[in-house]
Amino acid sequence: MAQTATIYTFGIDLAHIDRGVFERLDLKVARHPSETTEYMLTRVLAYCCEFREGIAMTEGLSSGDQPAVLVRDLTGRITAWIEVGMPDANRLHRAAKLAARVAVYTHRDVRQLLAQLAGQKIHRGDEIPIYALERGRLEELASVVDRRADAAISISAGDIYVTLGSRTVTVPIVEHHATPAG
Repeated sequence: MAQTATIYTFGIDLAHIDRGVFERLDLKVARHPSETTEYMLTRVLAYCCEFREGIAMTEGLSSGDQPAVLVRDLTGRITAWIEVGMPDANRLHRAAKLAARVAVYTHRDVRQLLAQLAGQKIHRGDEIPIYALERGRLEELASVVDRRADAAISISAGDIYVTLGSRTVTVPIVEHHATPAG
């Protein structure tokens, strides 16, 4: 019998200080059976970092050709394509042709991702930020997250401050860029 996704419900008070975004978010996130909690949390944090009108979370690993997070304008055109994890060069190349903004949030070894992308053909590849989130901090969050969770998330000056219950974890964001083929 096939396993079904586990649904997580997040009530998030978001304060993105750098962008002047202050919102209350109610997210239902489907965690695919083969998806780690750290991957799911990276999707949630990417959503919060990129939050703007028209943003939507896809079905995660089971969404096939779609990224983890999409932003569409009122006409339905994709304006931002947000990947999570270790996307390959072909996927980023295609994304950069479809959307004005492409970004990657990774909880994995960023050096491995950068090595994988180095010298590859990626449309506007030098413009794609790759944000590395510290895996140990995500593991700490994963150990306390429940299927129903209220959180306060503040983003400021390269750090994400996540409060779940009585626990606050600071997740540094380090920006990198791939060196695609010239």
